[in-house]
Amino acid sequence: MLTAITKTGRKVCLGLNFQKETLILLRKKEKFICPICNESVVLKLGDHRIFHFAHINGSQCRNTFENETLEHLEGKRQLFQWLMKQKIPAELEFYDRQIQQRPDIMFKYKGQRYALEFQCSTLPDKIFNKRTHAYLDNGYKPLWIMSGKHIQQRRKDLLALSNFHYSFLRPSSSGRLYIPAYSTEQQLFLLVESITPFSIKNSFVDMSTLPIQSIELNSILEPIKNHSLSLTRWNKEMEKFIFNWALHPNVRNKLFLQEIYHHGLNLFLLPPEIGLPVTHSFLLETPPFIWQTYIFLDLIANKKPGDYITLKEVNASFQKRIYKKQITTRTLPQLRNIQPITAFIEYLQLLEKLKILSRKEDEVNFRLTRMIILPRSNSEREQSKQFFLEKNNHILFR
Repeated sequence: MLTAITKTGRKVCLGLNFQKETLILLRKKEKFICPICNESVVLKLGDHRIFHFAHINGSQCRNTFENETLEHLEGKRQLFQWLMKQKIPAELEFYDRQIQQRPDIMFKYKGQRYALEFQCSTLPDKIFNKRTHAYLDNGYKPLWIMSGKHIQQRRKDLLALSNFHYSFLRPSSSGRLYIPAYSTEQQLFLLVESITPFSIKNSFVDMSTLPIQSIELNSILEPIKNHSLSLTRWNKEMEKFIFNWALHPNVRNKLFLQEIYHHGLNLFLLPPEIGLPVTHSFLLETPPFIWQTYIFLDLIANKKPGDYITLKEVNASFQKRIYKKQITTRTLPQLRNIQPITAFIEYLQLLEKLKILSRKEDEVNFRLTRMIILPRSNSEREQSKQFFLEKNNHILFR
C-alpha cells in the first residue's frame, strides 16, 4: 500500500516525494492504520523496494488488497505523480465503500469521475468484468491500463492479442477504440489502436509510444491519429493464415470445411470479396474469412440481382450461427453499447461500397446488385484477386 492514516487522523500518501529521513522521523512519532480495515500497518523504508505500508501477516485486508508487485507500486506512483503535475484532482488508493473496490487512482477530469487501474498481472475474465461493471454502474469511467510487459509486438504492424488484452479495449468520447498500456521502466505509454484481427489471436494494429514526461491526460483519453490498412498487406497475411489453418483443423474447423464443400466452395478458391477487414471485426472471435463465408452462404449465394437482403435475415443468420457455436463473440466489458452484429452490418456496408449491394437513401435493407463470382481454378482466383486489389485498395480502411 502507498496510503495510510496516522492515529491522529493525518493521511500519509507515499505517492508524493517524501525524503527517507522525513519518513523515518514520522515513523518514530506516529502509528499507522489502514484506511480500509483500520488495522495497524507498518511503514517499510527498505533500500531495495519502494517505500510502502504493509499489513501484518494474517490480515484479511492484506489478502484482499495488498499482494502487489514492485512494478505495480512503482507504476501507480508514477501515474499518480503524472496526474498531480497536471493539477488534476486525484486520490491514490481511494476505497469506495459502497462498491467495496479500491482503484489504484481515483481522479476527476472535465466533470467525470475516473477509476484508474494499472494492471500488471493477468486477471480472470470474471473478476475483470465484475470490477468494470461495478465502476460503470456507479458513475465511474474505468481507465484500465495494462502493464507494457504484456505487449509483445511480433512485427511492426502485427500483435498477438488474447482475451485478457481485449478486456482493456476502451472507447474515447469520439468513438475511437484502443488499448492503453504503460511501461514503468521506460516511462512510456503505449497505445494499441486500429485493431483489425485476421485470426483469433493475431491482429493488424498501429502502436503509438508516448513519453509520460511530455504528454497530458487528454492524449491518453482521446487519441486522434488516423491509420489506414493496406488491402494488399491484409490479403497476404490472410492467405498465409488460411493455409496454416487448413493444415491443422480441429473439430470445429472440420465442420466449417464440410459445410462449404457441401455448398460447392473450396477453401482455397474463395472469392476476394470474402475475408475483408472491417472496423468492428474484433467483436467476433471467429476469423473474418469464416463469418463472412457464413454471410455469403446465408444471405447472398441463393439471391439473384435485384433481390433484397433484409435486416431481419441478417439478424436471423447471425443468431443461427451464434446458437450453433459457429461464430463466437468476444466479451468486452468496457464496450457495453456496441453489439457484435455490428461487424455483420459493416461487412454488408463494405459490399455496398464495392457495388455488390446497394441501398436507396430511404432504405434500411440491402439489394443485391451483382453476384459474387466464385473462381473455378487457382489461376482464376489469382486473376480475380489481382483485379480486386488494384481496383479497390483505395476504398478499404480500418
